[in-house]
Amino acid sequence: MKSIMGILVFLAFTLTAFAADDPSIKGDRRRGIQTAMQEHIDHNTVNGHYVLYDAITGDLLKLKLTKLHEGIVKKANYYVSCADFHDRNGIYFDLDFLVIEKDGKFRALQGIVHKVGDVKRPYHLEN
Repeated sequence: MKSIMGILVFLAFTLTAFAADDPSIKGDRRRGIQTAMQEHIDHNTVNGHYVLYDAITGDLLKLKLTKLHEGIVKKANYYVSCADFHDRNGIYFDLDFLVIEKDGKFRALQGIVHKVGDVKRPYHLEN
Protein backbone atom coordinates (compact mmCIF):
# COMPACT_ATOMS: atom_id res chain seq x y z
CA MET A 1 0.00 0.00 0.00
CA LYS A 2 2.84 2.40 0.83
CA SER A 3 4.45 1.80 -2.55
CA ILE A 4 1.16 2.50 -4.35
CA MET A 5 0.71 5.74 -2.42
CA GLY A 6 4.31 6.69 -3.18
CA ILE A 7 3.75 6.12 -6.89
CA LEU A 8 0.53 8.18 -6.81
CA VAL A 9 2.27 11.06 -5.05
CA PHE A 10 5.17 10.91 -7.53
CA LEU A 11 2.77 10.95 -10.48
CA ALA A 12 0.79 13.82 -9.01
CA PHE A 13 3.90 15.97 -8.66
CA THR A 14 5.20 14.91 -12.08
CA LEU A 15 1.91 15.75 -13.77
CA THR A 16 1.78 19.22 -12.23
CA ALA A 17 5.03 20.08 -13.95
CA PHE A 18 3.16 20.01 -17.28
CA ALA A 19 0.30 22.28 -16.18
CA ALA A 20 -0.37 25.30 -18.42
CA ASP A 21 0.46 28.77 -17.17
CA ASP A 22 0.00 32.27 -18.55
CA PRO A 23 2.93 34.34 -17.26
CA SER A 24 1.01 37.57 -17.91
CA ILE A 25 -1.30 36.68 -14.99
CA LYS A 26 0.74 37.90 -12.05
CA GLY A 27 0.80 39.87 -8.83
CA ASP A 28 -2.48 40.66 -7.10
CA ARG A 29 -4.49 38.99 -9.89
CA ARG A 30 -2.63 35.70 -9.44
CA ARG A 31 -2.92 35.86 -5.65
CA GLY A 32 -6.63 36.71 -5.92
CA ILE A 33 -7.32 33.70 -8.16
CA GLN A 34 -5.41 31.34 -5.88
CA THR A 35 -7.14 32.76 -2.79
CA ALA A 36 -10.58 32.36 -4.43
CA MET A 37 -9.80 28.71 -5.18
CA GLN A 38 -8.67 28.02 -1.63
CA GLU A 39 -11.73 29.77 -0.18
CA HIS A 40 -14.04 27.75 -2.45
CA ILE A 41 -12.35 24.50 -1.43
CA ASP A 42 -12.49 25.45 2.26
CA HIS A 43 -16.16 26.43 2.01
CA ASN A 44 -17.04 23.08 0.40
CA THR A 45 -14.96 20.91 2.71
CA VAL A 46 -16.74 18.67 5.20
CA ASN A 47 -14.84 16.53 7.71
CA GLY A 48 -11.58 17.23 5.89
CA HIS A 49 -12.84 16.29 2.41
CA TYR A 50 -13.82 18.55 -0.49
CA VAL A 51 -17.30 17.47 -1.59
CA LEU A 52 -18.15 17.57 -5.30
CA TYR A 53 -20.91 15.94 -7.33
CA ASP A 54 -19.51 14.17 -10.40
CA ALA A 55 -22.19 14.50 -13.09
CA ILE A 56 -20.37 12.02 -15.37
CA THR A 57 -20.39 9.11 -12.90
CA GLY A 58 -23.26 10.23 -10.69
CA ASP A 59 -21.01 9.91 -7.62
CA LEU A 60 -20.66 12.30 -4.73
CA LEU A 61 -16.89 12.68 -4.43
CA LYS A 62 -15.19 13.26 -1.10
CA LEU A 63 -11.64 14.29 -1.88
CA LYS A 64 -8.60 15.29 0.15
CA LEU A 65 -6.65 18.28 -1.17
CA THR A 66 -3.01 17.55 -1.95
CA LYS A 67 -1.98 20.89 -3.45
CA LEU A 68 -3.01 23.83 -5.57
CA HIS A 69 -1.21 24.17 -8.90
CA GLU A 70 0.70 27.36 -9.63
CA GLY A 71 -0.42 27.48 -13.28
CA ILE A 72 -3.30 29.75 -14.27
CA VAL A 73 -4.76 30.34 -17.74
CA LYS A 74 -7.64 32.35 -19.14
CA LYS A 75 -10.28 30.38 -21.06
CA ALA A 76 -13.31 32.25 -22.36
CA ASN A 77 -14.49 34.45 -19.46
CA TYR A 78 -12.86 32.34 -16.76
CA TYR A 79 -9.51 31.99 -15.12
CA VAL A 80 -8.74 28.29 -14.78
CA SER A 81 -6.34 26.68 -12.38
CA CYS A 82 -6.05 23.16 -11.06
CA ALA A 83 -5.59 21.37 -7.81
CA ASP A 84 -4.56 17.83 -6.98
CA PHE A 85 -6.78 15.66 -4.79
CA HIS A 86 -7.11 11.99 -3.90
CA ASP A 87 -10.02 9.97 -2.65
CA ARG A 88 -10.13 7.57 0.29
CA ASN A 89 -8.83 4.77 -1.96
CA GLY A 90 -5.81 6.84 -3.02
CA ILE A 91 -7.13 7.52 -6.54
CA TYR A 92 -5.73 10.74 -7.99
CA PHE A 93 -8.11 13.50 -9.13
CA ASP A 94 -7.07 16.67 -10.97
CA LEU A 95 -9.79 19.29 -10.60
CA ASP A 96 -9.97 22.49 -12.60
CA PHE A 97 -11.54 25.50 -10.92
CA LEU A 98 -13.42 28.22 -12.78
CA VAL A 99 -12.69 31.63 -11.31
CA ILE A 100 -14.34 34.91 -12.31
CA GLU A 101 -13.33 38.48 -11.61
CA LYS A 102 -15.93 41.13 -10.88
CA ASP A 103 -15.12 44.61 -9.64
CA GLY A 104 -11.56 43.56 -8.82
CA LYS A 105 -12.67 40.63 -6.68
CA PHE A 106 -12.25 36.97 -7.53
CA ARG A 107 -14.64 34.11 -6.89
CA ALA A 108 -14.31 30.43 -7.74
CA LEU A 109 -17.61 29.20 -9.13
CA GLN A 110 -17.01 25.47 -9.22
CA GLY A 111 -14.59 22.62 -9.56
CA ILE A 112 -14.65 20.33 -12.59
CA VAL A 113 -13.12 16.86 -12.70
CA HIS A 114 -10.43 17.18 -15.35
CA LYS A 115 -8.56 13.95 -14.73
CA VAL A 116 -9.09 10.73 -12.79
CA GLY A 117 -5.89 8.72 -12.46
CA ASP A 118 -4.24 9.33 -15.82
CA VAL A 119 -7.50 9.60 -17.81
CA LYS A 120 -8.35 13.14 -18.92
CA ARG A 121 -11.91 14.39 -19.29
CA PRO A 122 -12.29 17.09 -21.91
CA TYR A 123 -14.64 19.99 -21.42
CA HIS A 124 -15.24 23.19 -23.35
CA LEU A 125 -15.62 26.71 -22.02
CA GLU A 126 -15.60 28.55 -25.32
CA ASN A 127 -18.84 29.18 -27.24
